[in-house]
Amino acid sequence: MLGTLYGLGVGPGDPELITVKAYRKLKESQVIAYPKKQRGSKSYAQKIIEVYFQPNEKEMLGLVFPMTKDQEVLNNKWSETVELVWEKIQEGKDVAFVTEGDPLLYSTFIHMMQLMKERYPEVKIEVVPGISSMNGAAARLGIPLADGDDHVAIIPARDDYETMKKVIEENDCIIFIKVAKVIDLMLQILRELDLLHKASVVTKVTSDEEIVWSAEELDGADLEYLTLMVVRK
Repeated sequence: MLGTLYGLGVGPGDPELITVKAYRKLKESQVIAYPKKQRGSKSYAQKIIEVYFQPNEKEMLGLVFPMTKDQEVLNNKWSETVELVWEKIQEGKDVAFVTEGDPLLYSTFIHMMQLMKERYPEVKIEVVPGISSMNGAAARLGIPLADGDDHVAIIPARDDYETMKKVIEENDCIIFIKVAKVIDLMLQILRELDLLHKASVVTKVTSDEEIVWSAEELDGADLEYLTLMVVRK
């Protein structure tokens, strides 16, 4: 009898923002798989869930996802990762793969699910949706993301002046994720469009490490990876 692979969204940072169903699956699953940092510090998703049980209560499966664009390195590591999870499923154990936010929104679980379906289609896969950082930011900042016929865009920010400018011009609300590395470009565009006062930036929203940035602090700021920007026109 094979185990089940669960993709569990554990929310944007505050452990209390885990759904009741995700909590139940965490308790019921024999193995908890989580993104593991190569240098030993705890991953964001791991910190969210660790308040709910002692490490020795569960079989913990740390999975390393290298931050690289080298396709050969990525393919090898993903192959290894899927096999580690398959090994547990083959033993009849349910594996809860935890990810911050939602499992099907810019998540490492997406690739895990696709590869598992390709290699082992007999494996049952269930997804438990989670509260995304976008929802967390909207609640924390008191900014409605959409109303009436508003157009909303979720965009990975990148070093492309024309594309970023066009996205802002064509939508009523834009959530830029991965904004840290291009914050200066984004500030330049917002100033040119006279929209800097409409932008809000937050790091690790809802967590105990949350930082809400003011516009004056952002020029040249060294922002962490889990930073997003909301532009509400």
